[in-house]
Amino acid sequence: MAKITTVADKAKQIETVLSGMALEGLSLRKACLKAGVARPTFLLWCDGDAVLADRYTRARDELIDGIADEILLIADEPVNSTDSGATDSGAVNKQRLQIESRKWLLSKLAPKKYGDKLELSGDSENPLLFSRIERVVIKNG
Repeated sequence: MAKITTVADKAKQIETVLSGMALEGLSLRKACLKAGVARPTFLLWCDGDAVLADRYTRARDELIDGIADEILLIADEPVNSTDSGATDSGAVNKQRLQIESRKWLLSKLAPKKYGDKLELSGDSENPLLFSRIERVVIKNG
């Protein structure tokens, strides 16, 4: 990685990283490589600058939403046919893997927004109530 020599160089690298993530869908690692700055260095800059940290958070959120958009593009992509005219099952499986991989990643990167939710509740007129939970042990013989 190149050493920073001026404030202008650092500012240019920061913009390259943030736009790479937000606009091009690059991971932080790839955006840092493109900008010529080490990933740990960029994260240290974020730690020392609240405004930059906020901008990084927004770029990361845009990257995550871009991954969600990418799922729809993959799902809407037509699947090729084999020479016999049948649907290419290998292509279908590849699309399924691409979608499932991105869904898994989204559920880990943004669980509140894209994770699976398990909610136990009644309706507003009849909420679930737990009054007593018992454990019963039955011994055989």
